[in-house]
Amino acid sequence: MTNITIDTNFDSGNIQVLAVDGATATLAINKDHMSEFAQWFHFRVTGAAGRELVLKITGLNDSAYPAGWPGYNACVSEDREYWARAASEFDQIADNGTLTIRYTPVSDIAWFAYFAPYSMERHHDLIAEAAASEGVGYQRLGHSLDGQPIDYLTFGEGETTVWLTARQHPGETQAEWWMEGMLELMTDLSDSVARRLRERCTFHVVPNCNPDGSRRGHLRTNAVGVNLNREWETPTAEKSPEVLCIRDRMDITGVDFAMDVHGDEAIPAVFLAGYEGIPDLKPDHIGGFNRYEAILDRRTPDFQTELGYTKSAPGKANLTMCTTQLAHRYGAVAMTLEMPYKDHKAAAEPEQEWSPERCKQLGKDCMAALLEWLEG
Repeated sequence: MTNITIDTNFDSGNIQVLAVDGATATLAINKDHMSEFAQWFHFRVTGAAGRELVLKITGLNDSAYPAGWPGYNACVSEDREYWARAASEFDQIADNGTLTIRYTPVSDIAWFAYFAPYSMERHHDLIAEAAASEGVGYQRLGHSLDGQPIDYLTFGEGETTVWLTARQHPGETQAEWWMEGMLELMTDLSDSVARRLRERCTFHVVPNCNPDGSRRGHLRTNAVGVNLNREWETPTAEKSPEVLCIRDRMDITGVDFAMDVHGDEAIPAVFLAGYEGIPDLKPDHIGGFNRYEAILDRRTPDFQTELGYTKSAPGKANLTMCTTQLAHRYGAVAMTLEMPYKDHKAAAEPEQEWSPERCKQLGKDCMAALLEWLEG
């Protein structure tokens, strides 16, 4: 029996091949460069048409979020367009924590990833299409440490300043799929929600805050191992120029409403995190967040409020994070939107589980909820 071949030498590729025996492979996840974070994987398997693949990713007790593996099924695609799930099982005892993925490909090429990848090439297509749309402005806001552009889109003519950011954590590809859905809606001039929002708001959008980590196949950090979502209080040109250029622009525009889009490894749900612990928080300020959360909860079954993060105690917020810093610095109604890697517990879908398609639809649902929030 011939051995399968495993490749990672492509945009966001990440896996270490420890051993291959026929259609069985023992693997491990490489850490982010200059960092201890390890969770994202993305690799290609060739030469296994009609044979059951048995792919064992080992050492996961030392991964960034070990609680993310129980109940998780790996993403798989044979055409890189439609991503389904491959049956996976986590054994905490075997080889310091092992996820065993089983899948029988029809063709001789199958791609596996922690979540459906969002490549830098697709990112550039997204930016080009949006920038070519009527009424959309583009600017290269700054550059990353690897010299990649921080792409920035603006549209709308209203008084409410809305900032939407995504992929501070590059392995949370859900966030840019969300951006794609949001931009599809907001650049459609025939859509009544988009038209009204562009009348009421001026939008500032950064679809990918961390292009270096995205291309390098990182889970959570940039080119020098920095977690950008801990840089918002004192960003620097040496460690976090991505955040620095975005926050400098925010200082010019101000921020009324902000959503920072992410994915969560362990919690099987879509939820929001707010800014309850910022200093001198007023009831009407946090009331804006609570009202938006309630509207989104009512509008879409893919959102819920039972599962989520523990709220910070008064005055104990971590102001190095995007959401809390924007709420504190600008008085914004700010929030972190989290989507799952696993299936959505409250609205399960066995074949794809949480998927790019659902991310995109949620982006549109969040915009409809924003319009209701503005006009409610």
